Amino acid sequence: MRRRMESDPDLLRQGPQAVLYAILDAVVDGYAPVVAGLQKDIEEIEVQVFSGDPSVSRRVYELSGEVIEFQRATAPLVGMIHGFIAGARKYGVTDELQSYLRDVADHAITVTERISSFRQMLQNILVVNSTLVTQAQNAEMARMTEASIRQGEEVKKISAWAAILFAPTLVGTIYGMNFDFMPETHWVFGYPFAIVLMGAVCLILYTVFKRRDWL
Repeated sequence: MRRRMESDPDLLRQGPQAVLYAILDAVVDGYAPVVAGLQKDIEEIEVQVFSGDPSVSRRVYELSGEVIEFQRATAPLVGMIHGFIAGARKYGVTDELQSYLRDVADHAITVTERISSFRQMLQNILVVNSTLVTQAQNAEMARMTEASIRQGEEVKKISAWAAILFAPTLVGTIYGMNFDFMPETHWVFGYPFAIVLMGAVCLILYTVFKRRDWL
């Protein structure tokens, strides 16, 4: 800033007001790379949000803190420059220097507006990220519910077939006992009766389970 003033004798001749203008102009110009950096960070965060990066919430929170701190640093500057312009006539500030000051004020306003928009964008990103996370959780819960339903259906089928197979096993077990007094074992139709009984029980169980959508 000093080199700039020394290289512009016409500006330097306007006195301490010109020095103050140069300081304000240098300060406002110094905000430009910060604004560009914040813009780049926000663009990267947007990519992270839609790519499902789980660490994005922490980064949004940290960047929001930086934006708020930057906003606190820049907000008073606009009022200060406007106050300086308002008292320009009183302190004999030239029209040319007043024009320079208004240009600095416009740049400062642009910076503060960009910062406000960054803050709003970060809030919107948090909302979008929260929505996406909720949707992902709902989708996962739906998938788990579907898997549980499918498992339940498989369990029902297995239980139904186990019950059907248990019936002939029970009949065969009863008639497989080596008791002396079992009339059916000496009956001519004992074997066909046992076979028909097992088949009938299996058919009845199959029909019942089929009607109940277990099979």
